[in-house]
Amino acid sequence: MKKILITGGNGFFCTRFFKQYKCKYNILSLSRQELDVTNEIEVMNKISSFKPDYVIHAAAIANTNFCNENPNKAYDVNVVGSLNIGKACKKNNSKLIFISTEQVFNGNEEAGPYTESHKPIPNTVYGENKLEAENLLKNLLNDIWILRFTWLFGLPERNCGMSANILWDTSKNILNNTKSLVSTQEYRGLTYVYDVIDQFPKIFDLPYGTYHVGSHNNLSRYDISLLIFKYLNLETKADNLLIPDNKKYKENPRDIRLSTDKLKSYGFKFMDSKDSLKKCIEEFKL
Repeated sequence: MKKILITGGNGFFCTRFFKQYKCKYNILSLSRQELDVTNEIEVMNKISSFKPDYVIHAAAIANTNFCNENPNKAYDVNVVGSLNIGKACKKNNSKLIFISTEQVFNGNEEAGPYTESHKPIPNTVYGENKLEAENLLKNLLNDIWILRFTWLFGLPERNCGMSANILWDTSKNILNNTKSLVSTQEYRGLTYVYDVIDQFPKIFDLPYGTYHVGSHNNLSRYDISLLIFKYLNLETKADNLLIPDNKKYKENPRDIRLSTDKLKSYGFKFMDSKDSLKKCIEEFKL
């Protein structure tokens, strides 16, 4: 049985990954409390003791505002912490899967979707951290997959972590009868978390390199939100609760969509965001 060590073990993606594969792999899933990635000695000891075949490094400070306001703390976790993980992987011959983000393209002026050959230009501390960590790890390791995720979504599950995502946030606003202002000028891939998790073992058979992961999407965030109301059979509430924001990103539309054609060429399949949203809602029988 292959051994996998996971950092950021209490997170949205990792808790669901552990639940699905805990009987297929020997998984050591470590939360922030169980592993301080900024402590190089602690990282080395944990990985050397477990000797994993694979390390999935998902631990990060991903809150954009927090990173911008606390750049030193963000750098320690997102860059130094990642480098500590990489050093331990190299010493123990563990293959590394580094979870990165679409937000490395936040500062690009041309419209997406972006391929892996596009030069990323981040304009936030979080995006800058992730890109720097990518480059440091590529220089350090040969056995590494860098996965740039689109924005994952899903719904609450027992004993699983939760994070802000378009489906759950919209659903909460509906439940609480709360109005929300949603941009009509923001475009990004939106991916059902299980569309990634179900196919994840195929990552281990890929050539090492950088891959964009997730669904394609040509709809604005506002249009996607409208679709969620429709899929929940609550279209009549949309006019009262969903307010189009035509000012945000008006001068420079935010477009951080990723092309995942490279991954699809290896047999991965991702539905368009609108179809994966419908799939999730149907699976949860909402």
